[in-house]
Amino acid sequence: VYGLYTEIDKYKIYSWQAWLHDMHCMICKEEMEQMSLQVEKLEGNMAKLTIEALAEEFEQAIEKAYQKNKNKLSIPGFRKGKVPRKMIEQMYGKEIFYEDAANIVIPSAYAKAVDECTEEIVSQPTVDIVQAEAGKPFIFTAEVALKPEVTLGMYKGVEVEKTDVAVTDEEVDAAIDRERENNARTISVEDRAVRDGDMTIIDYEGFVDGESFEGGKDEDYPLTIGSGTFIPGFEEQLIGAELDKEVEVNVTFPEDYQASELAGKPAVFKCIVKEIREKELPELDDEFASEVSEFDTLAEYREDVKKNLTERKEAEAKAAKEEKVVEAIIADAKMDIPEAMLATQQRSMADDFAQRIRMQGITIDQYFQFTGLTREAFLEQLKPQAEERIKSRLVLEAVAKAENLEASDEEYTAEIKKMAEAYQMDEDKITEMIGEFEQKSIKEDICIRKALDLAVESAVEK
Repeated sequence: VYGLYTEIDKYKIYSWQAWLHDMHCMICKEEMEQMSLQVEKLEGNMAKLTIEALAEEFEQAIEKAYQKNKNKLSIPGFRKGKVPRKMIEQMYGKEIFYEDAANIVIPSAYAKAVDECTEEIVSQPTVDIVQAEAGKPFIFTAEVALKPEVTLGMYKGVEVEKTDVAVTDEEVDAAIDRERENNARTISVEDRAVRDGDMTIIDYEGFVDGESFEGGKDEDYPLTIGSGTFIPGFEEQLIGAELDKEVEVNVTFPEDYQASELAGKPAVFKCIVKEIREKELPELDDEFASEVSEFDTLAEYREDVKKNLTERKEAEAKAAKEEKVVEAIIADAKMDIPEAMLATQQRSMADDFAQRIRMQGITIDQYFQFTGLTREAFLEQLKPQAEERIKSRLVLEAVAKAENLEASDEEYTAEIKKMAEAYQMDEDKITEMIGEFEQKSIKEDICIRKALDLAVESAVEK
């Protein structure tokens, strides 16, 4: 539940701890046999874990792999599923079940190794099998990124540019005009020529060198003057055209026009405007105010519009200030982000994006088709944002640690209440669904929020 709701999502980074927690949940406790672990620190905040599982555990995994696959193998003289394991190993080689057995052993052994490891792992592992042989310990290595140390610079009293939140009369007028546009009605016009902004219905036929061309003719075409729908210069020449009278429009196709045979060529379009419609805006008076708001007078409505614009500007300014403060703290801090950590964050963000668009009925493959992107190019696009998110989280964690910030019981309860309201669930139900790991995550995020607030409140606006 918690993963779907937080006030500080922009400072969220991929939860490798959650990934390991989920892995634990999928592994039976009986499979968590003894294993040994060696940790070798590498350059660039990387480490190699050498993990050794007992020979007995690998043997059990081989037997599970045999049970899983025996119905797929056929040997003359035996019914499917009844072929003895030794017979299969004699015919196909004893290594036939090693790959599946390795895939059984690695998740449980790796999860237990991470539990025992004193280093904080911040990426998914790159696994390499060292030894896989019946009767011998199963040995593999896992190369992982370690959480980088952050050396903070200045994080209190950082200078940021002040954002103006004053709302002008012009901004209020513009907001009211947009509302008038939204409530406008269209009326037919018969007593004047075409004006800019009119909605028209036209017939047209185009000619190049005196000859008509494919796609250059249409009837009852709806065209809003000034929309930029047609070739540059076309719509402007219809201004002043009268109803039911032919008018010639002279244009030149752009050099990059999609139909190469027309690109760069001059053309003449014979057009007839068959209908003119215009927007009729409501009068700006008390009646309008009462129709579009809860207020009886235009003056009250204007004050409410100004109030809402001010609140929006203040919220935007607050978000902008937070972003500038964090950027300043990052710029004055030192940290070495491992590429594996960055790649893990990129994949996580890509998966989140795929899930969001899937809720709108679009698959990630369809998105790639629409945009022409490949998965590799998409991940590369996410790289700057992924790096910024990691750095933001790490510096705020460092600030929280430097200031000894903790989440109080009251703050934790308030967060649960927010979640309950967001999901329209009872607080007790939310609490039941949240385990020890999720509780820790919520409290960490509360500390991040407090660290951010501390840095922002102490910032100096100039």
